[in-house]
Amino acid sequence: MPLSTRRPRDLEWQVFRGSLARQSGLLTADQLRGAAWRRIRYDVYADARLELDHELACRAAWLTLPPDSVIAGLSAAFLDGVQHAAEFGHDVHVIRPVKASPYRQQGVRFHATDLSDTETLAVGGMVRTTPLRTAWDVAQWLDAVAAVGVIDAMLRTRLIERRQLAESVRMGRRRGCRRATQVFELSDGGAQSRPESTLRVRFVLAGLPRPVTQHPVQLPTGRVVHPDIAWPAYRVGVEYDGEWHAEDDQFHLDRKRLNQLVGAGWTVLHVTSRRLSRDFPGILREVCDALRERGWRP
Repeated sequence: MPLSTRRPRDLEWQVFRGSLARQSGLLTADQLRGAAWRRIRYDVYADARLELDHELACRAAWLTLPPDSVIAGLSAAFLDGVQHAAEFGHDVHVIRPVKASPYRQQGVRFHATDLSDTETLAVGGMVRTTPLRTAWDVAQWLDAVAAVGVIDAMLRTRLIERRQLAESVRMGRRRGCRRATQVFELSDGGAQSRPESTLRVRFVLAGLPRPVTQHPVQLPTGRVVHPDIAWPAYRVGVEYDGEWHAEDDQFHLDRKRLNQLVGAGWTVLHVTSRRLSRDFPGILREVCDALRERGWRP
């Protein structure tokens, strides 16, 4: 016989401790093994209808964390809406006080740091770092390219503002200011996707002049187009062709728009996801050549 799919109302769409559900009489051990529930970690279960994303991983970890824990870094960024920051199977990042007793948990990465009350907030039953503190930690814990991809998204969605980043560096006397300054200066809320952020930062770190994101270019027809990455002084642009560009209608619209940009005297280079992951040196050579042809001198 199939195991029960009974869902008590108190547990619908919830993440919970299996032992507590049994003790309270809401479920039996056999029912916990039914199709209605998904085991997330030891003694932690979830309604099987919940999406397997990083929020679910955070909710599951939270039930067994010490009370002085704070969700942080990439995990806090995901909870703030940066969807590419983390996936279900990734470690949950947690901050605990420096003097806290040692504690380990599978699937959780602990960071020993003291936080002020102004650097945390409680949302949805969990405590996480504020967006500004999250940006600081991301800048410290990740390499520059990955960190900027997350912070760009936070700037784009207005979770944080550039002036806040600048003030946090200027006011802060804590360790890591130099690192934060580098990452924050590389960040730009104009990037429309993580790959665009990756391209821009890698160009700058390779020694190219800093490009502009979504630079407005008025065509002779009066229409305004915005290349993903541009060097307006040299009329050179780079377009990232992600998976969504493969959709027929969008593909043709993009090509028409970029043809008009070329007709207005611009050089436009295209970068696919495959080339970005496998042939960045080749991309860099092509962009350098285009900039040199337009008068750039390293």
